[in-house]
Amino acid sequence: MKYTKDFGYMSMIETVTDVNNSFLSRRELTCNFAGLGGKLKKMEAVDMITKEFKLDGKVVIPMGLKTHVGKPLVTGIFYVYEDEALAKKHINPTIFARLDKAKAKLAEAAEEAKKEDAPAKEESKDVETKTEDKPAKEESKDVETKTEDKPAKEESKEGKTE
Repeated sequence: MKYTKDFGYMSMIETVTDVNNSFLSRRELTCNFAGLGGKLKKMEAVDMITKEFKLDGKVVIPMGLKTHVGKPLVTGIFYVYEDEALAKKHINPTIFARLDKAKAKLAEAAEEAKKEDAPAKEESKDVETKTEDKPAKEESKDVETKTEDKPAKEESKEGKTE
């Protein structure tokens, strides 16, 4: 069974609890993700929750994802804040450091994918021009230098065995 990267099927999210904590000015969501045990990452879960509950413009922080033993079920706890400054005031800075690392990895992977696509197209053009420009004599010179190196190696092996 193949999964799309954006997990386009939102019916897999089951809301266990949805509490507005007015004391801490946040919304606390606990959700079950069916069938994603071992495959769900925190940032993907945040994207899914943001799309499911239409939380664009709000700060969604994954507090924990727990995979149930023997079941393909993941339970996640998320805090939704209106303001990032308030979230940083209430939540441990270590959690924000981890989220920043995850975001940096995602951005780096996206940049590498773009770089791989662009040079691949340019390399195919370069290969065509290089094959036309290279004369056959240069290739024969490379072969001659390789054959000269081989006997030198054999002589050094013979000296070691005696």
